[in-house]
Amino acid sequence: QVQLVESGGGEVQSGGSLRLSCVVSGTLISIYHMGWYRQAPGKQRDLVASITTSGSTNYADSVKGRFTISRDNAKRTVYLQMNSLEPEDTAVYYCNVHLNLVRPPVGPWGQGTQVTVSS
Repeated sequence: QVQLVESGGGEVQSGGSLRLSCVVSGTLISIYHMGWYRQAPGKQRDLVASITTSGSTNYADSVKGRFTISRDNAKRTVYLQMNSLEPEDTAVYYCNVHLNLVRPPVGPWGQGTQVTVSS
């Protein structure tokens, strides 16, 4: 049974940094592309960063140059380094696994980790 557990969120001031972690159990992540999503209150959940099985990365325009996604297959963990945080980054952040990044993720949603950025 696949489980995803996100951690590392918190409250920071504008311009601050956070590093999120997503630990996956029940499967090897080496066979999956991985994505970080976020959902702000009253808004849909959006993909903000992805990393393929070969390590290629892609970012939403809103976070490009500020966020960095990485993966450690041996630890079954995906990271999201977030720098220069802005109040607009406030959201619950989730990770998930993909067989194909143009299709929806195939794993269950975890509880997410709350990121709050104050101005």
